[in-house]
Amino acid sequence: MSQLTNKLSEYWNTIQGSLFPWIEEELDPLTEKQQQLVTILELVRIESFLPDRRGYEGRPRKTRVAIARSFVAKMVYNVNTGTMLIERLKTDKSLRRICGWETRTQIPSESTFSRAFADFADTNLPQRVHEALIKKTLGDEIISHNSRDSTAIEAREKPKKTHRENGVDVIPPKKKGRPKKGEVRPSPEPTRIEKQLNMSLDEMLDDLPKRCDKGAKKDSKGNTMYWNGYKLHLDTVDGGIPVSAIVTSASVHDSQVAIPLACLTEERIINLYDLMDSAYDVPAIAKHSRSLNHVPLIDKNPRRNKDLKERIAAESKAKKTLNFTIAEDVRYKERSTAERANSRLKDEFGVNMVRVRGHVKVACHLLFGVLVLAADQLMKLVT
Repeated sequence: MSQLTNKLSEYWNTIQGSLFPWIEEELDPLTEKQQQLVTILELVRIESFLPDRRGYEGRPRKTRVAIARSFVAKMVYNVNTGTMLIERLKTDKSLRRICGWETRTQIPSESTFSRAFADFADTNLPQRVHEALIKKTLGDEIISHNSRDSTAIEAREKPKKTHRENGVDVIPPKKKGRPKKGEVRPSPEPTRIEKQLNMSLDEMLDDLPKRCDKGAKKDSKGNTMYWNGYKLHLDTVDGGIPVSAIVTSASVHDSQVAIPLACLTEERIINLYDLMDSAYDVPAIAKHSRSLNHVPLIDKNPRRNKDLKERIAAESKAKKTLNFTIAEDVRYKERSTAERANSRLKDEFGVNMVRVRGHVKVACHLLFGVLVLAADQLMKLVT
């Protein structure tokens, strides 16, 4: 990680040595939160991903750049809604000028912010900026551990029916019970995970359900929680840096997103170990991980196998009695970085406050949070 540290140190020296003093000459002394925002904006350079609209009709590029920077600020400041963001920009002179507006009268209306956000969502702006950031900073590094996990995302929209769309059965219900005498039932279709082994990344992503629906998941204490909305699947590497993210329906099982998420991560970084909990204990997932020259460390899931469950419990008890720890168990503890990343996203970077509707806009909102977290965690390596 020495190359990464040197690379980030150059950014930090430039920001701290020249950018901060220049901004403080123009504005008031920067607060800690404003320094965090300026550092993130300088690292991600979101303005370079917006099209040059000179010579074309529509909103000038300068305004779109300022709006894009303000959506990054919205996640850094953990602001709930666009209305509250606009109010904050009007009352906070330093924040307004950091985003790119000199006066209050230059701040666009709420409807303009809404149209810009829809445009950012349609063009996958935060996804593209996040991918470029990860490739730029981590693309040449060899990273030890990649932790895979998901988190529930509650949405303010009604869940759509899973099996019917416009009155037509999307997934016909399976017949229950044993077949009647002489009845020949077709052989079961391959599972989604089995199909993914022969699909491209784009085909896998298109095949994943994305509409709002109902989800259920057990927490660390074994209690089942239910929610309406979506699910955010993350690959988080050492240092708590999220490198890949996929947003699906809440009902999608974690294991169905493991292979496309692994392919997405493979395009961006090089890692050695894939750390996953028992939800990913599927032979095809472990096989795919090995095909990428990774070592899969997946917690065993006994499911309904009582003998296996008893053996796992006995083995765990014996290790504690002998005070014996194997290397794989030590490495598996690094998976806590995924849980801390999910926690920071929800507590600090606005992921727990989704006010938009529809998968495209929800994914855009969530990826703005993932982008900010990635940039913040990267700079923590040198500050």
